[in-house]
Amino acid sequence: MRLSVLMGAVSQGLLWSILAIGVYITYKILDYADLTTEGSYPLGAAVAAQMILSGFNPFIATFVSMIAGMVAGFVTGFLNTKLKIPSLLSGILSMTGLYSINLRIMGKANLPLLKQDTVISIVSDMGIETSTAVLIVGIVFVLIVIAILWWFFGTEKGFAIRATGDNADMIRALGVNTNSMVILGLVISNGLIALSGGIMAQYNGYADVGMGTGTIVIGLASVIIGEVLFGHSSILRSLFAVVLGSILYRIIIAFVLSKGLVPTDLKLLSSVLLAVCLSLPLIKEKLYDFVEKIHGNKSKEGEVNA
Repeated sequence: MRLSVLMGAVSQGLLWSILAIGVYITYKILDYADLTTEGSYPLGAAVAAQMILSGFNPFIATFVSMIAGMVAGFVTGFLNTKLKIPSLLSGILSMTGLYSINLRIMGKANLPLLKQDTVISIVSDMGIETSTAVLIVGIVFVLIVIAILWWFFGTEKGFAIRATGDNADMIRALGVNTNSMVILGLVISNGLIALSGGIMAQYNGYADVGMGTGTIVIGLASVIIGEVLFGHSSILRSLFAVVLGSILYRIIIAFVLSKGLVPTDLKLLSSVLLAVCLSLPLIKEKLYDFVEKIHGNKSKEGEVNA
């Protein structure tokens, strides 16, 4: 794999990792199956692209895209906790409604950002190569997100959200409003997902109403790869593991594409890769038992020979 391709994969992995962190919050911390992801990701892209085309500063547009995602997360949480609609169905309802909202925001299915200032072009205008500018933007945004989340999950609210995902009955018995914690977790999660969408729209040079399809699979794959390979003993380690998992996922995709895979098969590859990743803990357990069994048999043979 060429160095330029590898650098591109790392840069994309960093930008996608913000989405993966959002998925991590719902999937791992809240233990909540949220499909709003596939609507809030293009929502962030649509808001950022439309604001940039309207003359707003790209950084302000990126921030507002995150706010839009937080609103989407609040709606999902409200449907689930206040209207008692099941979590999976709440996410589906939000995702479906966001498709029409995204079209309303953009005015059409695809919104190009040709010759427009973006957060990446602003950095590259400082005399930095575009590929390096993407890497810098990714690193800066990821470090800011991780720093804020590390601080937040060490606060009382953060611990309450984590406890809600671990044992809602116990934390409810201690007087914590778990419904509020679920809503807050979804707000943070979808805000990060939309933030990723807003940055990726500027990286790709366009926002598309269908760009959210399959994002939940990409996010979950990054989370599982990171967790299995890099561990999850603490919040900080888990967050960095998700980032590394996202980067590794993009490297795998880039490697397979460089070997001649048709781009239209990427969704299938992502699904297969996620299935393998989800099976890794079981595979590791079976492999460990197999090795232990062989080792035990050899020990018995040694005792008999002695």
